[in-house]
Amino acid sequence: MTETAIGAADPDPLTELLEISKERATLERRQEVAVRRARNHGYSWASIAMFLGVSRQAAHKRYGRGT
Repeated sequence: MTETAIGAADPDPLTELLEISKERATLERRQEVAVRRARNHGYSWASIAMFLGVSRQAAHKRYGRGT
């Protein structure tokens, strides 16, 4: 591990990539649950898609199975 100019420890790049990957998987699971909850509360695919920053079709294709 090396030190940065401001003195903070610079993490090993591979360790950092692993941590980012874990965080991404956790966020993906949280997003899937939130989409399912939104659908269960009656929100439309268009509303959900707007908050996800994607088209209605993209949101439905990605999360629409079984909802």
